[in-house]
Amino acid sequence: MSPLIKHPKRRGEWVELQFMARAASHGLTVSQPWGDSARYDFVVEHRARFSRVQVKSTSFCSGGAYVCNTISRPPGRTDNGTGYTAEEIDFFAFFVIPEDVWYIAPVTALRRTRYAAYLNPHDRRNKYFRYMEAWHLLKKGPDDRRTSG
Repeated sequence: MSPLIKHPKRRGEWVELQFMARAASHGLTVSQPWGDSARYDFVVEHRARFSRVQVKSTSFCSGGAYVCNTISRPPGRTDNGTGYTAEEIDFFAFFVIPEDVWYIAPVTALRRTRYAAYLNPHDRRNKYFRYMEAWHLLKKGPDDRRTSG
């Protein structure tokens, strides 16, 4: 369970630490780009295969599902933000903080998602259920990542 971190930037840093630890526990090598201008948070490597990962987190539950943003919105901006493309990232890593559950979802599985993914770790019919704790996807090569959205 997470400590109560109200400041969004500090909470984001804490979540990134959680990602690095969990990825390492699955035998993955994690690297972080210098600066904060890349569209991805980490590069994950396994056996010379590299994936760009954007980490997001949520504690907000609505209608039984946790709502996790799939857009980037710089501080102070009030517009709808900018989505991510397969040219910018390979995977989202969504962390559902209250459940201590990660979803590793290919960005291609979210191409029809405009602003948020609705994640329900207790409903096998949830669109993203198959990506829950799917760390093995980060170990596959680019040609092995085909998925239906």
